[in-house]
Amino acid sequence: MAKIALNFEDGFTRFIECRSAETLAEASYRVGINIPLDCSNGACGTCKCRVQSGEYDGGDYIEEALTEAEAAEGLALACQMQPKTNLVVDIFASSEVCKTKGQTFQARLRSVDRLSDTTIAFSLEGAGSLSFLPGQYVNVLVPGTDQRRSYSFSSPPGADTQSFLVRDIQPGLMSTFLREKAQPGAAIEFVGPSGSFYLREIRRPLLFLAGGTGLAPFLSMLGRIAETGTAGHPVNLVYGVTNDVDLVGVDQLQAFAERIPGFTFTTCVAARDSGHPRKGFVMAHMDRAYLNGGDVDVYLCGPPAMVDAVRAWLNEQGVTPANFHYEKFSPSGAVTTIGETHRAAA
Repeated sequence: MAKIALNFEDGFTRFIECRSAETLAEASYRVGINIPLDCSNGACGTCKCRVQSGEYDGGDYIEEALTEAEAAEGLALACQMQPKTNLVVDIFASSEVCKTKGQTFQARLRSVDRLSDTTIAFSLEGAGSLSFLPGQYVNVLVPGTDQRRSYSFSSPPGADTQSFLVRDIQPGLMSTFLREKAQPGAAIEFVGPSGSFYLREIRRPLLFLAGGTGLAPFLSMLGRIAETGTAGHPVNLVYGVTNDVDLVGVDQLQAFAERIPGFTFTTCVAARDSGHPRKGFVMAHMDRAYLNGGDVDVYLCGPPAMVDAVRAWLNEQGVTPANFHYEKFSPSGAVTTIGETHRAAA
């Protein structure tokens, strides 16, 4: 039985299981997810989708429904394709159109750890072995309010507990709760998983660029990579923060460097009065070799100004990465335009 991650256009992801000899459309409809479908026999192309990773049998269809060029690019018809392995599939419709939505989970607060004066980590338990793609986020209901905040997992998929990083700011709703009111066992509700910023199949060198608490999704990705390997490709991370006190998670990164062959990381601090040996922004500390002449997949998670600066720097260098995936976040954790993934040529 294959496990399928369905990514919808509005950012929600649903996981389903596909039985032997069952098409993706059949498996979806069996659990009440109505992928757009008209003919169901490979003639109309209405159920066209994109397979991001995994192996499948494309089935039978006519050229008008799916061209050879489209099939070569990873497009498939949900009514015909049968998974051979676990898949990640982009559905060209919103979750609402497909009559589904993000799942709501009930969990308990397990721990709150102050990593520095500016960063808090918290972990949840009781939600089970949650399925998500490494790099994705959930919308957490702040206890005692009707407000939700978005946080990326820092723990890998399949872990018994789910972990997150929070920027401690005044008067941030979630950070105030964690700082002043949180008690182990407190009920926490979250909805998800969501986001198109997630680790794809590793087919070339990877360059990870993290800003501040944007380190969280990379910790999740590295947790998965430690389990599955790098397919022989190098993985380099450049992690930048504003002030010395913001630099957290270095012990975890060092542990990953010891576990993952080919993984390296570099830290830097932007503040001019920093005592860190590497000052400045991440662009100043990217070894040219990390870009591999453009044959590299770049993943970037940080505040909007950082994303814009890196994109401009790449243009100045005349480098167009094979893929450029990025996620912008608000320091408060407020739900914003988040989880965007764009090819560099876009």
